[in-house]
Amino acid sequence: MVVKKKTTKVEAVALDEEQLCKLTASLSVNGGEDGVNLLAQTLQSCLKLTDAVQQIQLIKKAGSQLEALSEEHAGGTLDACLNALALVYTSVQAKNPLRRAVASALSSVPECLQGRVVDSLSACLSDCLSNPCSDQHPHVIDTISTCLDGFPLGERCVNKLLLKVLKFICKVLHEYLHQNRGLAGRHIAQAQLMQSCLAVVKTSMLVLQRSQDALSEVLQAQQDTPGSLLSCYIHILLDGEFIQAIQSTAGMAVVLLIRSVMGSGDEVASVVCGLLRSSVQGLEPAPRWLQQRCEALCSSGRPPGVSLYLCHGALAMLSWKGSLPGPQWEELLLLVPKTLLDLDVSIKESSTAMVVARVLTLWSGAALDCLQEETQLCPPSLQVAFCGGSELQRHLLEHIYSHWEHPLDGVRHQTRFLFHNLLRLHQHAKPSSSNPAEDPYITELTRSLLGLEWHMRGKYGSLGCLVELHGAEHLLSIQPLLPSHLLDLMGDQTLAPYASDLLERLFISHKAQLARGASEETGDWMERWHRTWVNPLLHVLCHTRPDQTTYILDYFLPKLLRCSPSSLAHMVRALQDMPPCRTGLSSSRGALGALMTCLRAARAQGVTSSEEGLWGGLIPLSLLQQALIHKHDQVRMDALGLVCESHRSTEVLTSQEMDLIRHFLPPNLNSQSPGVRQQTVSLLKKLLCRVKDSSQLLQKRLVQERDQEGRAKGQHSLNQYKEFLRWLCGNLLEVLLPGASFSKCLMSLNLLNLLGQLFTFTAEPDVFALGEVVTSMHAQNVLYCVASNFLEVKQLATSLLRQLPPSTVGLQVPETMHCVLQAALDLSTSTKPYDSVTAAHLLHLLLQQPELIPVLLRSAQDVGLDLQICPPLTQASEALVLELNTLAVVQLLLRCLQTELLGAESSLLQAAASFPLYGRAHCITAVLQHLNTECLSQTEQWRGLVSELIAVCYRMSDVVSPVVQSSSPEGLIPMDTDSETSGGLQRILEEIQPRDTNDFFNSARELETPQEDDGTQSQTPHTPPLNTDREGYRVTAQMVLVCCWRSMKEVAMLLGQLCQSLPLHYTNENELTHPGLITEEQVEGVGLYFRQQLLQSRHRGAFELAYVGFVRLTDMLCRSGSRALQQLPTRWLSEVLEEVKSSDPTSKLCATRRSAGIPFYIQALLSSEPKSSSCSLLKMTMRELIALAVPSAESNTNSSTVPQVHALNILRALYRDTRLGENIIPFVSDGMQAAVLGFTSPVWAVRNSSTLLFSTLITRIFGVKRGKDEHSKKNRMTGREFFTRFPALYPFLLTQLEEAAATVESDSGHVKLHPSLFLLLLVLSRLYPSPMDGSSSPLGLAPFMPLIMRCSRSAVYRTREMSARALVPFVLVTQVPSTVQSLLQELPPEPGPKIQHNHIHGTLLQPFITPHLNSKRQNTRSLLSPERSVFFLDCH
Repeated sequence: MVVKKKTTKVEAVALDEEQLCKLTASLSVNGGEDGVNLLAQTLQSCLKLTDAVQQIQLIKKAGSQLEALSEEHAGGTLDACLNALALVYTSVQAKNPLRRAVASALSSVPECLQGRVVDSLSACLSDCLSNPCSDQHPHVIDTISTCLDGFPLGERCVNKLLLKVLKFICKVLHEYLHQNRGLAGRHIAQAQLMQSCLAVVKTSMLVLQRSQDALSEVLQAQQDTPGSLLSCYIHILLDGEFIQAIQSTAGMAVVLLIRSVMGSGDEVASVVCGLLRSSVQGLEPAPRWLQQRCEALCSSGRPPGVSLYLCHGALAMLSWKGSLPGPQWEELLLLVPKTLLDLDVSIKESSTAMVVARVLTLWSGAALDCLQEETQLCPPSLQVAFCGGSELQRHLLEHIYSHWEHPLDGVRHQTRFLFHNLLRLHQHAKPSSSNPAEDPYITELTRSLLGLEWHMRGKYGSLGCLVELHGAEHLLSIQPLLPSHLLDLMGDQTLAPYASDLLERLFISHKAQLARGASEETGDWMERWHRTWVNPLLHVLCHTRPDQTTYILDYFLPKLLRCSPSSLAHMVRALQDMPPCRTGLSSSRGALGALMTCLRAARAQGVTSSEEGLWGGLIPLSLLQQALIHKHDQVRMDALGLVCESHRSTEVLTSQEMDLIRHFLPPNLNSQSPGVRQQTVSLLKKLLCRVKDSSQLLQKRLVQERDQEGRAKGQHSLNQYKEFLRWLCGNLLEVLLPGASFSKCLMSLNLLNLLGQLFTFTAEPDVFALGEVVTSMHAQNVLYCVASNFLEVKQLATSLLRQLPPSTVGLQVPETMHCVLQAALDLSTSTKPYDSVTAAHLLHLLLQQPELIPVLLRSAQDVGLDLQICPPLTQASEALVLELNTLAVVQLLLRCLQTELLGAESSLLQAAASFPLYGRAHCITAVLQHLNTECLSQTEQWRGLVSELIAVCYRMSDVVSPVVQSSSPEGLIPMDTDSETSGGLQRILEEIQPRDTNDFFNSARELETPQEDDGTQSQTPHTPPLNTDREGYRVTAQMVLVCCWRSMKEVAMLLGQLCQSLPLHYTNENELTHPGLITEEQVEGVGLYFRQQLLQSRHRGAFELAYVGFVRLTDMLCRSGSRALQQLPTRWLSEVLEEVKSSDPTSKLCATRRSAGIPFYIQALLSSEPKSSSCSLLKMTMRELIALAVPSAESNTNSSTVPQVHALNILRALYRDTRLGENIIPFVSDGMQAAVLGFTSPVWAVRNSSTLLFSTLITRIFGVKRGKDEHSKKNRMTGREFFTRFPALYPFLLTQLEEAAATVESDSGHVKLHPSLFLLLLVLSRLYPSPMDGSSSPLGLAPFMPLIMRCSRSAVYRTREMSARALVPFVLVTQVPSTVQSLLQELPPEPGPKIQHNHIHGTLLQPFITPHLNSKRQNTRSLLSPERSVFFLDCH
């Protein structure tokens, strides 16, 4: 795909009138051909122009004139010219090409005149720095930055004004820090301020880097300005409201300023070490003023991120290349990873983990820079630390193993880079061991990695690093069957990209190694390479199910053919020589399918092309025809891909290829597989694109070709194209008969839309003239497809009708248009919901018709409505026609809706049966979606219409909200004011009186005692049928409910559409009014409406769809320019949290139905917060909710149970919300604690909500279940990784497990089950051991083992099983024999009366679930004494 390069916006110089007059006057000269006079005239002409491009041309001309000047031209006129250029330079925006042109012109001044240029620039820049207007601060900062960006004269200017520049930067930073305190809740303004602040800090760093000599003079004169600048940096570091990008930049700025003040000696490293250790004593080498400012960074309560950003600054701002200046530098280099690894267990945010991973990689690069020189120059302490097996390397490997499965891609990538650099550090620290087989560290590391489970994604990148540094033969010598193992993994979508990447590294490295090692006489190394990589591939393709080899074609096979194109011949020979009688699955594709797969990949890579008679000279066409109708879907797709895909999009289609498509298409149009349909359309799209591109090339050649034979050949190909496309179009249209199957309609419409997009169906004569194929009957059949029950068919049919020739569709005929309009109006009142969608699509077709308004007026008269609509003029533009037609259609639908709403207010039953309201509202929303609201001409009419729409929405809501806000909406028929059945309905209302109020949380309910059949038992009332003239069937409660909740849905969607798409009418902070169609008061009123619906609706369909509309509103609030609207989400969030905290049994908030719409309301408010912000709303909300969710000492009181239930339900929704992303991860530990503790509540509702929250957190931590195996390792993680990512859960789980294990054993045999025991064991059983744990673990998992073993004695079988599984991750590889021995020693030597069989079963269960024993069963039996061995084997 060709992406158009973004063009830079060029703006002309905009000076005020006074400045322009002064400059013009100063440049006025009395003629003459002197160089300076010509320069003045050129600049005078430039300033008078308004076109930026012409100004740039004159500036370039002025640059040439400047270059020709000499010292004798110095004078007032030259100074005026230089002053004009300097003023232009400081006036235009930073990215304006005009500024670069001026800088280039000034740089061309002869050296003898450069001092005058610097003086002029300094004067203009000084005026800018003295400007008190804060609105100009970003522009001045950009000007300073551009002066230092490849502009030597600008750099001299900044050095000359260094003190003034630093003072200005300090002033701007102080203002921004002050402004940030008053922007709470205004996320957009806060985000803009953060970007401005980041620009200031970066510019200050640039100034410090480019002004080292001048800075020393400033420091000798005074230290207040640099000290004030340092204080600003420190404030940013310590203030958690600033985003990480600014804090990280501030950390670099602190180190840069220290280096600029103290130089590059050993004292700098000593001071930075002191800052990292938070030690005031380490600051002693620094000047006194520097010590005083930095003491704030050494406080004990500083945020942990400060150390991280200072480490980043130390690595980025200090030079690490070559030999280090002193021992303090060595200490600093070793202190940085230690500090970062200490942060590993204290950070919670994923974004911070990303920074830690990036800084660790940066550190490894700095360490490599130190070792790149001669090894003898590297200090011995560093060589020991960087060598494999050292304590530092071990800790860094533990970090890698804990983070290579991190959810963030960036963390995983940085972890792989770190592993790669550690291997290189080991190579440099031990250069003698060039052969990996002779290096025990590399050999053991490779064996450990290969021994890991293959579902661990981090394993692949690490093995790839080993391949890159030590070659593929090293891995193949340890595990010869590695290619087959990796190919078996290609059937898993989640692992296929990783496995294919590792395979690519392996076979490329292996080929290079074999080629280097082969002697000139022997050429069989390629055959060995084929045996290793190609033969296993062919075996998998032939003997595995086709759906399991899809990703081999996508990821692996193209890479293999790119590496070795000649291997295709080997593949074809091997597959053709394969005997037809084969063993394997009956569903496998066989040799033919494998051959198609290989040829398809080769064709797409350009390895082969089609020829007459033979396909690529390798297979006959008859074989390809057989594959195109093969019984396996994937074989057919591979064969079709072989025909359609090509390395060049201009490759001409041959007649055989067209015949093959004719052979393939008819039997495959009715495919029932969605995947096959999607692949077919995608491949045929490639074919049609080839037709289009190659036909354009053929037409171009026809014009240029002089040879008659060549012209005839090109014309023949075009004629074949025309015949093929007309055949294709005709066949696809013939399929679309009324009653055609869904799959046929979908395939045909998709392909016809492609034809319309690529070749058009215009009636005008063109090369292919596809419009001639389409008849009015075809168009009628497509129109019937709009009435399909399937939304996708409706959309495709509508899109196709807009592309077909208008003469065949006939919508421009008034009678046809009237019939379609009437059908749309009738369908919009249907009781079938999908009919209203059909009506919306029909109206969409009519909106482009210029003669629609007269037909609308006729339809309005037919139903007795009086519409005053002016039709568009004859020559009106398409945009104006669309606007007027949309306005007219919305007015007609609105008048119909208002009429029907009157009837619904009188009888909701009648409305539900005859004219449900939601159809009209849906059509209005759909019509407005196709309108560009930014450039409307009929603004006054639109403003009135918007007000009416909002009022009608409120009225609709008032009619139907009593049903959806009822505590039992399913089955409720509200009281009618005008109905003969009011008595029966009243009895129904009494029967289903709401009974699920919030007080059921606090007291248990007993079932009512059945009454004796003594005549006093109440009879169940029945609703009599409505036998009116208007309907002859009974209105059920379900019909009423559908009418009500769908009406609420359409109200929400319409209000959300109005708020999101219409321009806002508001007044900004500068008292400037922005005209729009919807006012601030209307938007706030819509927000309050959504609040009421979400907090009070009980029907799930109603509040879920109200949430969709409310999300549109909240997105609009944050992006609006109105300060009042920007602060609404914060205010609403605070109000609802207060309402949740104070809710009690009498509250209107729904505590049943998982708190109904309350979680949705809070989700929408939080998701509107920009992700680039500090997420203060999310943090505040999570703190409040977790405080409510964790049970307190008064948790059993009436006033605290309901808020706790709400908090648990809201937390569950927030943890499930994917839009919050990784920002929610820091609160997972607290949520898990709330869920586990909630199980101890005596109230059932709290336990129920805790169960749901716990289930959500398990999914959030371990991922969505990706297999049927409950204990599959795909949804598990190692103990180290789990407790590294959630360190707060370690002490919590241990404490809870101690309490639960204490209740397990009971001599009486009675079951005592702790409420949280199963949850604890479930979490622990999701962990598994890693072979990388070695002989010791830093996580301290040993305390869990005796507690889990004690749980195995429970009287509950499921608890014993779960405890056995939970024991697995806590048994290290080296502790397996001793653990098994201690378990088996607990077995009684012989049967006895006091022996608990539950204890025996739990003890025996643990060794056999432990996976370490699968290969050590024989060794385990040797641990048993003879008598225990007999008992053990009998039990087993």
